[in-house]
Amino acid sequence: MASGYYSQYGEPPAGKRRRSWTLWLLDGVLTLLTLLVAVTLLLTYLVPYVNPSRVWFFPVLGLAAPITYVAGVILMLYWIIRWRWLRAGVMILIVAIGFFKVSLFWKPEIRRTYDDDTVPGSDRGTFKVMTYNVRSFYGENGHSSVEDILRLVDEQDPDVICLQEFNARLAARSEEFSLLEERYESAGFGRTAAPDSAYEAPLAVLSKFRILRSGTVLTPASSVWVDLMVDDDTVRVFNNHLRSTAINASDNDYITEHRFLSDTARETKIRSIVERLRENSVLRAAQVDSIARVIDATRTRRIVCGDFNDTPVSYVYRTMARGLRDAFRTCGSGYSHTFRGFFNTLRIDYVLCGGLDPITYETIPLDYSDHHPVVVRLKKSDND
Repeated sequence: MASGYYSQYGEPPAGKRRRSWTLWLLDGVLTLLTLLVAVTLLLTYLVPYVNPSRVWFFPVLGLAAPITYVAGVILMLYWIIRWRWLRAGVMILIVAIGFFKVSLFWKPEIRRTYDDDTVPGSDRGTFKVMTYNVRSFYGENGHSSVEDILRLVDEQDPDVICLQEFNARLAARSEEFSLLEERYESAGFGRTAAPDSAYEAPLAVLSKFRILRSGTVLTPASSVWVDLMVDDDTVRVFNNHLRSTAINASDNDYITEHRFLSDTARETKIRSIVERLRENSVLRAAQVDSIARVIDATRTRRIVCGDFNDTPVSYVYRTMARGLRDAFRTCGSGYSHTFRGFFNTLRIDYVLCGGLDPITYETIPLDYSDHHPVVVRLKKSDND
């Protein structure tokens, strides 16, 4: 009896053994997940430097970059708490490599924010730029959103307005829209819409400043430019609408509502979505290579804005933003998304500038389109 009694001495209780096995199994699963996330993050860091025509799945990695990075941070913290320093050290290194890219998506609120009327120096040489993909002036209910957008223009009172997916026919039916000509000059880029309208293409630029000249970079539907006389300087504004991802509302609902979990045909549908992402990413890359050459050759102060249809972790963004300042990275705050869909994670509308300093940045949460308008206040740079 004594030997039987002492045979149990020193053995952990049954409950502790079960917890130990549970932790061992959890560690094993999370080790495999950590390996997968680590490799994915390293590949994601390469996405901006590789033309999507070379690696077919890179565009998908760029879309998921914020989610993948957050997953990496969570796994890093888990291994630190578990005192597994080899795995923790690997994740710390990988997360640290991408730390300086975080500002592409999120910026902490570390400075005091101001309303437009109280921004220090806002009345001294600054001007306001709005870029907005208006989805042909069709709102959520399928009705015209012209009046809503006119009200937005009145409230924001921007000095320069760059519109994408502009519908000249709907605009021409609005008497109020015609009154904009009393406040704004407009540039025409080819008769692709209403022949009697001053706004003739899917891209429109309206300006309180005098328009000196205008031209087309690619087509009137993809990239145009306008030279403005701002005080005594010429500022060239590029308005862009790059190739769409071809992901429609049905595709967005299929992903965001998790329908693929119960769909027996999910492999075919997901393959179709990925193929469209890849094909259109290749076409956007070709577009941005051509546009970037024109931007690089511009010797005046310049603003490059519009709907790029690509995330900040992409070949398109890196090529377009080369040598320019991203208004969000300079003066934005919080997490910025400009597309209303895909879990509200995508920033695909931008205001970039050269020879100008961004002073304020704002995305306005409205449902007049599938995009949010981006409003930025700029000032001439003293260093340029």
